[in-house]
Amino acid sequence: MSLPKDYLYSKEHEWVKKEDGKVRIGITDFAQDELGDIVFVELPEVGDSLELEEPFGSVESVKTVSELYAPVSGKVVEVNEELEDSPELVNESPHEKAWMVVVELENEDELEDLLDAEAYQAFIEE
Repeated sequence: MSLPKDYLYSKEHEWVKKEDGKVRIGITDFAQDELGDIVFVELPEVGDSLELEEPFGSVESVKTVSELYAPVSGKVVEVNEELEDSPELVNESPHEKAWMVVVELENEDELEDLLDAEAYQAFIEE
């Protein structure tokens, strides 16, 4: 399993990639592997607000439905529409093609509570 070193990670298995005052969010390779084959992704709409640690969507696999939890607070400025027709991208490319939303950060300090790749790796190995 590969973990991009420049991403941050939540204990709920979301990844965060910083991009000029915004962040791109998706689920980790570990999470998609645990879920199995993804068949449906429900995401918020552009303009919606995310609240730290609150659900903002869900991922449905052949095994289960799993909530997505916001690793940061902010306003959704972009949604990956491609996942609506191709939810399997979450399994195929969780860190590149299957990003879920881009969020304009409300409080950049929230990023400090996320894990770096090394700490996340240690967390999932516990």
